[in-house]
Amino acid sequence: MRYERRGRRFGPRFPPKPVEIGKEYDVEIQETSRRGEGIARIKGLVCFVPNTKPGEHVKIRITRISRRFAEAEVVGKAEEKAEGEAEEEAETEAEEAASEETEDETE
Repeated sequence: MRYERRGRRFGPRFPPKPVEIGKEYDVEIQETSRRGEGIARIKGLVCFVPNTKPGEHVKIRITRISRRFAEAEVVGKAEEKAEGEAEEEAETEAEEAASEETEDETE
């Protein structure tokens, strides 16, 4: 007698991970784990980063991916936006807001 395998699976299914081993990401360390490692989240996936503190902005490289978390190492400081770029963004946002106001007035 042969048993057929049905589509039932036991336990929760884990969706595909939003990170890949070896890729680098700019993250902010949000909290500290019990082991003293920094915790960052990349699209909801918890990443443990040793030798970091909450509030730090760092560039990390993923070294290991598990079912529920990833482990990473610090590559360097996260690249901050240059002052010129931040000013340009503020100007564009102000221009967009002004154009939306004029559109509302014409209607």
